[in-house]
Amino acid sequence: MKLFLKGERCFTEKCAIEKRNYQPGQHGRDRKPKVVGYGIQLREKQRAKRYYGILERQFRTAFEKASQMKGITGENLLAAMEHRLDNVIYRLGLATSRAMARQVVRHGHIQVNGRKVNIPSYLTRQGDVIEVREKSKKNPGILASSDATASRPSPAWLEFDRDALRGRVVSTFKREELVQIQLNEQLIVELYSK
Repeated sequence: MKLFLKGERCFTEKCAIEKRNYQPGQHGRDRKPKVVGYGIQLREKQRAKRYYGILERQFRTAFEKASQMKGITGENLLAAMEHRLDNVIYRLGLATSRAMARQVVRHGHIQVNGRKVNIPSYLTRQGDVIEVREKSKKNPGILASSDATASRPSPAWLEFDRDALRGRVVSTFKREELVQIQLNEQLIVELYSK
């Protein structure tokens, strides 16, 4: 399944999933693995982890916090993943991939509400203003990413000013807005609830 991990390459014909959509190896085309129960749940969790580019411990911690919140645990988990600063930077178009967004944040190019933040797992809230620091506005990587993603629309819960390189979290993430990848968060909840 295409997870859009390679940035702009995933939107071209160079994407590996478009070229080869079977398992690697000599018998990749012939093998049809039968996955049931636990395997389906595990694969869904692995897909979500790789999609957001985080490790097991971070994902489990996010799940535990989501399960303690009011509301549906799966939707709370997806909202927490979407509101991470590295994901918001990617969604705004300041980076072509989540890995690049993570690096942009770690290198201190981003400020939230006027304060420098270099923690990719920082959770943004409604009303937060995310912008590129004044010293970094001429960074060629950020400018190239902004130009490359100019045609990609930002989600409804974010608004972005490309000229000022400033975005704002207008509202909270809603489950219906995640259309790029099909995740079944209920399977993840069932896996962790065992």
